[in-house]
Amino acid sequence: MHKRDRGRAAAWLLADMALISAMAVLVRIEGTTYPAVQLVFIRSLVGLVGVLPLAWRRRREIASTRRIGRHVFRVSCNAMALTSNFLALTALPLALVTAIGFSRPLVVMVFAVLLLGERVGAVRWIGATVGLAGVLVMVAPGSAPINLGLLAALSSVLFGSLATVQTRALKDEDTTVLMVFYTVGLSVFTAVPAAFVWQPVALADWPTLLAIGVLAQVGQYCYLRAYQSADANVLAPLGYLSIVFATAAGYFFFGEVPGWTTLFGAAIVVSALRMPSLLERRA
Repeated sequence: MHKRDRGRAAAWLLADMALISAMAVLVRIEGTTYPAVQLVFIRSLVGLVGVLPLAWRRRREIASTRRIGRHVFRVSCNAMALTSNFLALTALPLALVTAIGFSRPLVVMVFAVLLLGERVGAVRWIGATVGLAGVLVMVAPGSAPINLGLLAALSSVLFGSLATVQTRALKDEDTTVLMVFYTVGLSVFTAVPAAFVWQPVALADWPTLLAIGVLAQVGQYCYLRAYQSADANVLAPLGYLSIVFATAAGYFFFGEVPGWTTLFGAAIVVSALRMPSLLERRA
């Protein structure tokens, strides 16, 4: 791979991290006024505006899919994961939410074995055990506030991992079909819960709420461009810099200083994620 391509991919990924961190700041601000599911619904509407023309053009492929049940389960898990993530961002330090999110690949591995029958070597099971220890360091009593936000952060990892496993199971589906089901389904699944807890939106808050959706969509575009420009194994280590972006955002906007348990636990999880790949490559 050309060095220029790696540099371009890294720039796209860094842009994604910056945009998602900015979105997290806005979610944290508006989450004190509006319920998390309402924010997710508004965020999904922004994406819906862009995806509806695409859905119309690919309507035959969408109608011909035979795995509606798997699509529905995947999108419902995504809706739960995103709502839980928004709730966690409102209640916990941004760095802690990001650090707990690092454990998702480990949970995905477990679900892939249980639900898809994938085989995992002993080295990766050892890595998963070490990663679990890192999460326990971060959320141990006294290390993190024991509240609904902590439960939401763990719930986000759980449901996000289930959604990822379902995406693996749908690997033969057209990418556009997956994207359309995600965006439309997210709006459908969050509409009713949002209606039950809906808070009237002040006119001055609409630009911020719409910006959450715009930042999420543009961030997703940057993420896709990054992984279209370079291999995943090249970009994976760079992805851990998201903890730096989250820590900086939390400090400058909310005066949050991450505790040593958050940083130490995150380091353990990152090591657990990288160790199996390095050992297998050396072997």
